[in-house]
Amino acid sequence: MTFPDQPAGTRRRRRLHSDEFKANAVAACMQPGMSMAAVAMAHGVNANLLRRWVRQAEMTPLVDAPGKNLPNVQVAPVKAAFVPVSLPAPEAPAQMADIRIELQRGATAVTVTWPASAASECAAWMRELLR
Repeated sequence: MTFPDQPAGTRRRRRLHSDEFKANAVAACMQPGMSMAAVAMAHGVNANLLRRWVRQAEMTPLVDAPGKNLPNVQVAPVKAAFVPVSLPAPEAPAQMADIRIELQRGATAVTVTWPASAASECAAWMRELLR
């Protein structure tokens, strides 16, 4: 819950957010795939303020201190796991494709094919051509 701002005409004051509001916003940040910026926008707070709340929540143990009522917010545990990914084998140098450059100006078209193994020479030629 966010407490309302001051009536118009009076000095502007900082908004105060309840512990439950902060805990709900922090819990939303902990969900997989949620960006902190999106959560901040959804809750109407600045992302930097939300980051401070998350940092404070990470540093504060969730043990009830005497005389302190912590909000009851349930956060699903997040497991980080290594997922192996198989990649295709790299192409052998002999199988590399050629560099193909197509230029067109008006009705004139020029196509240049250059071996990919000589890419640096192709770049030098292009620099000279475009001077």
